[in-house]
Amino acid sequence: MNMKTPEMSVKKGRALVSPSMMCADFLNLDRDIQLFEEYNIPLLHIDIMDGHYVPNFTLGPDYCAALARRTSIPLDIHLMIEDVDKYAPIFCAFGSPWVCFHPEVSYHPLRTLNLIKASGGKPGIAIDPAMPVEHYKYLLDQVDFVCVMTVNPGYAGQKLIPSALGKIAELRNYLDQNHLKALIEVDGNVSWENIPAMIEAGADILVAGTSSLFGKDGSRQDNFQRMEKLLADYPGRK
Repeated sequence: MNMKTPEMSVKKGRALVSPSMMCADFLNLDRDIQLFEEYNIPLLHIDIMDGHYVPNFTLGPDYCAALARRTSIPLDIHLMIEDVDKYAPIFCAFGSPWVCFHPEVSYHPLRTLNLIKASGGKPGIAIDPAMPVEHYKYLLDQVDFVCVMTVNPGYAGQKLIPSALGKIAELRNYLDQNHLKALIEVDGNVSWENIPAMIEAGADILVAGTSSLFGKDGSRQDNFQRMEKLLADYPGRK
């Protein structure tokens, strides 16, 4: 298994894939994980929803713990929850995961970022489609990654909000101009058709779900191979 970190891989100029585990086949999860390891997948994206911040329930700590026991691939945990300071340390216990939250749920986002870091996680923030990059610029020097939502959070299978591509480019420009290290993750309708534009806008990490990696038009192996070719054709930033 390739043990390069995601940061090392991005520096080589290639966008990375973080499979959306809410789209995986729960009855054949070990099969999927074996494929992830075979294809050197660097992160596993896990959506945590509480039915309050978003109108859906998904995965939880027990699922994260089971994945962490099964594989050494780092977890990429997206907290779409309220009371984030209470629960973030629980999710930081699973092998130094990447953990992002929506800053509007926190009274003191900088304190929340420090809490994630102190609990062993790599801190990040998630930006909703309607929220401007400008609103978060004072957090960007404190995060390891920024998850740009290109659909409204809560459900898989939504269509891309076109203005989100401009937001990715705006964020990329701001990070580069200010020499900030944060990686840009893109979450929402990361489809075969949208991936080139997302990479060209500045995406480093693609959260792949039902519109690409877990699509029903091809087998898991076919989809992985198609993703490999697409990422080779659109290598991303240097």
